Amino acid sequence: MKIIRRYPIAFALLAAIAISLPSTAIAVEGEKIYRKCKACHDLEAGKHKIGPSLAGVVGRQAGTAEGFTKYKGLTDADWTWTELELMAYLEDPTSYTKAKTGIPSSMTLKLKKEEERKAVIDYLKNQ
Repeated sequence: MKIIRRYPIAFALLAAIAISLPSTAIAVEGEKIYRKCKACHDLEAGKHKIGPSLAGVVGRQAGTAEGFTKYKGLTDADWTWTELELMAYLEDPTSYTKAKTGIPSSMTLKLKKEEERKAVIDYLKNQ
């Protein structure tokens, strides 16, 4: 306890690092999983490919990536890409958008494993 009292800032810093390690490991795995996405998506804001840029996607209103005009299932979307929404979308984008807007998504990649979806979302949050 004396050490904690003498060096509270150092202790707090070490605690913060220890807490962030699991998240960092998940983000590293997310980067590997993102490789499946990068053929169609970029992480640079405003740089679009077949699909919109994923820069800042977590927290952004669906279907509003600036400069991207090829939306199908996300036209007139009225929700924000929260982690929960992205978890559902990434599991089956076509079914998800068809249920929400009546129009299926043109995205065909499905991430069936929950761990993969969590990891790629964590990765995208930190970009």
